[in-house]
Amino acid sequence: MMLRLFAFLPLALAAAPAFAQQRVNITADLLTLDEATNTAVFTGNVVVVHPTVTVWAPKVEVTYGAGGTTDIKTFEATDDVRLQTIDQTATGRRAIFTPGDQLLHLTGNVVVVNDDGTVNADELVVNLEANVSTFISSQKGRVTGIFTSQ
Repeated sequence: MMLRLFAFLPLALAAAPAFAQQRVNITADLLTLDEATNTAVFTGNVVVVHPTVTVWAPKVEVTYGAGGTTDIKTFEATDDVRLQTIDQTATGRRAIFTPGDQLLHLTGNVVVVNDDGTVNADELVVNLEANVSTFISSQKGRVTGIFTSQ
């Protein structure tokens, strides 16, 4: 039960490196492309729909390499981010995914919820390659969890 909750993001975003390889629908009020800096900035009611996860945020910035959109370097969603899979939700202030090292950082009042419980932390680091999720608290705070027993 607890393992299912902690495994939320590795399972939900296991295909996240495939953002560059699978069809991803992004809608926003505005898209600004800057070819000089290889960035695409989506702002205003941004919704990113991937086959395994949907992300909502006011702003999403994608940086890419010489290969264009098939060469994603970072994917950053900011300002009240929500990630939703079929059975779990995670929220925070900022989410950064870097395909190169397979790390996802969700920071700022992180809350992960599913039918088995809720975990609250200041930060969540998910190593998708190792399938390890680490919840981190601030120096004064603590990671908390509420779980439903069976």
